Amino acid sequence: MKIKKPQVYNLLLLVFIVLMILPQTRKPIQIGVHSILGLFSPSIKNIEDRTQISTYNWQLLDVNSHQFDFNETKGKVVFVNLWATWCPPCIAEMPNMQKIYQDYGDKVTFLFVSNEKSTKVSAFLNKKNLTIPAYYPITNNPKEISSTSIPATYIIDKKGFIVVEKIGVANWNSDVVRELLDQLLSE
Repeated sequence: MKIKKPQVYNLLLLVFIVLMILPQTRKPIQIGVHSILGLFSPSIKNIEDRTQISTYNWQLLDVNSHQFDFNETKGKVVFVNLWATWCPPCIAEMPNMQKIYQDYGDKVTFLFVSNEKSTKVSAFLNKKNLTIPAYYPITNNPKEISSTSIPATYIIDKKGFIVVEKIGVANWNSDVVRELLDQLLSE
């Protein structure tokens, strides 16, 4: 009996659907798919399309219960990522986020903001060997850096303009992002 291509495709689709239904295989598959989607760099906004942060009145708390006032970021280059430990696209982009943080963490203010409990976030970061600075909002985000979808990432210049606004997974350790950060730091 000869198997036809449509039958093979149908069988593969059925196997994929079954794997996506099973909780043990769904999350790793989703992370893998998002890792592939995350090979692309985020887009940089045109100057005329950039919006400026309207308020810096945003209070955050880090994993060690130290308060952080977003007002401290005025005049600095800021990298904000809204994420969660249960989010496959967030997990997929974390290795690239870690690399860019390792190289720019002393020059750029990095804020990885999650609404989850600090114990859950700390356990996740430890398990994944991530040293990114995690925060929890005490007050509402500025409207320009809020999203109903995650991951949501924003790169803000020294004047408070949002240069990159990316909803979804991206390659944050790309030449494009590194060149942008270098440019923003030199301004």
